Amino acid sequence: MTRRLVCAALLAAGLTVTAGADDPKPKPKKAPAPTPDVAGKWVGTWGPLDAKPGKQAKSPSELTMECNVVKGEDGGWQATFEGECGRPYKYTIKMAGRSAAGAVLFKGSTDLGAEDGGLYDWIGRADGAEFVGFYTSERYTGLFRLSRPGASKPATKPTASLKEEK
Repeated sequence: MTRRLVCAALLAAGLTVTAGADDPKPKPKKAPAPTPDVAGKWVGTWGPLDAKPGKQAKSPSELTMECNVVKGEDGGWQATFEGECGRPYKYTIKMAGRSAAGAVLFKGSTDLGAEDGGLYDWIGRADGAEFVGFYTSERYTGLFRLSRPGASKPATKPTASLKEEK
């Protein structure tokens, strides 16, 4: 009888060890994609989306724009947008940004004044080669698409060049 108990105990122990051996090993987590360097110059186009309630938006009319992005010491970002909208404009805005899957996701709100549409909210995504954003205000909705100057495949075809600020 003792012999049977010993055999039963060994059999039970063997089954326990064997059952654990079939468990898959935990998969190692993939390292997150590095945050791209999005600071510096960007060039491209922007424009309002033409849509009436209940209708699909048309592609924006393309106006040229340049942008210079600077990373702040506080971890935030600052962007200076310069271009034409029937007259020259230049706005410097602060942006919040976070790293996500090889890109920086931006968001911000800024008041451009009554002449230029008032308070705007916008979101954007920049990787090492492209910076795309969507903006909206009480009166306007639109987007911009920028790429690095001299990139082999620009995000959009700029229609004119802007002079650099000195």
